[in-house]
Amino acid sequence: MCKNRASRVTFDAVLVTILVLLVPKVVSDDADPIPSDKSQVSAWFDRNVAPASGREGLDPALARAESKPPRIISVRQDGSGDFETISGAIRSVPRCNKYRVIIFIGGGHYFEKLKVDHYQTFVTLYGDPSDVPVIWYNGSARTYGTTNSGTLTVETTADYFMAVNLRIVNTTPRPDGRLLAQALAMRVSGNKAAYYNVKMHGYQDTLCDDKGYHFFKDCHIEGTVDFIFGNAKSLYLSTELHVLEGAMPGDVITAHANDDPNADLGYSFVHCSVTGNTMKTYLGRTWRSHPKVIFSYTEMGDVVHPRGWSSLGRPQYAKTAYFAEFENRGPGATPDQRPGFVKRLSGAVAKQFITLAHINASTWLLPPPVLEGIVDDTCS
Repeated sequence: MCKNRASRVTFDAVLVTILVLLVPKVVSDDADPIPSDKSQVSAWFDRNVAPASGREGLDPALARAESKPPRIISVRQDGSGDFETISGAIRSVPRCNKYRVIIFIGGGHYFEKLKVDHYQTFVTLYGDPSDVPVIWYNGSARTYGTTNSGTLTVETTADYFMAVNLRIVNTTPRPDGRLLAQALAMRVSGNKAAYYNVKMHGYQDTLCDDKGYHFFKDCHIEGTVDFIFGNAKSLYLSTELHVLEGAMPGDVITAHANDDPNADLGYSFVHCSVTGNTMKTYLGRTWRSHPKVIFSYTEMGDVVHPRGWSSLGRPQYAKTAYFAEFENRGPGATPDQRPGFVKRLSGAVAKQFITLAHINASTWLLPPPVLEGIVDDTCS
């Protein structure tokens, strides 16, 4: 038996091959609305979000980054990969990186505080789908400040980031009224980032969806209050928003942070579900003067308060907030009981929030990579 060193791309004992799909070049259609029938969403996604090899109209930098097979780095806690820690693998990616790097993360529990730093572009964290890794840390606002407390931080200019098959947890205890109890699972500040099958667990301020264009699909986000907050322009598709019982009089899912009346920002939730173990949840609140949050085709359990939205004692902000709903379902979807400042959208108006145009996705959004094959790295 001998080691075939020429075949060793990244794994000591396995080889992961990226499937290059030989399909005709297509242009993603930003104007094609997400179907109202959830059973048709997968076909819609496949039609509009093709791999880079089958796409036209991508950002030039992204097209170049995807023009050759990616560098693949493996992380395994048993020492059989390139690194035993995720942070070590991330640090190996140079700043101003020009080509896709995929960090494959084997199963296990990783007690790490991770940061994809400024200018670490084109990085993908890809967890083993058969044994999804858990990344956990206990950072809090008291120790790190709110926005730096996350278990995973994707900094500004760390653009074209992707995360697939991960569970990201902040284990800081549930807030009980004490100060500086905010504790992020993740902050994403890099532009044009996508998240697929990522579960985020925390209490207050679980996800800081900070700035830039972002896409979340088939994710799970849970918390108590303001557990999705920030100033980004994001599309959430087929994602579960799970509300935990909090210490405050009302639990709140979103706190969009826009203060600029001319900014084109906002969170759009499409075909999501709102679940939980409380019955006093608000979909959003007027934390800042010009928040923008839209829910469409979403299944709302009785966890949602009949009023749905809160002005948090700031009626002047209610006048400038853009809170809207379109064809939601379930016991928590009670449009007749919503406050007067909440908009009930027509199909024509809602279309801008239920298409990929909301995040200009035709130029940057890619599906998760397809990793195939565990090939023994030995020869006779």
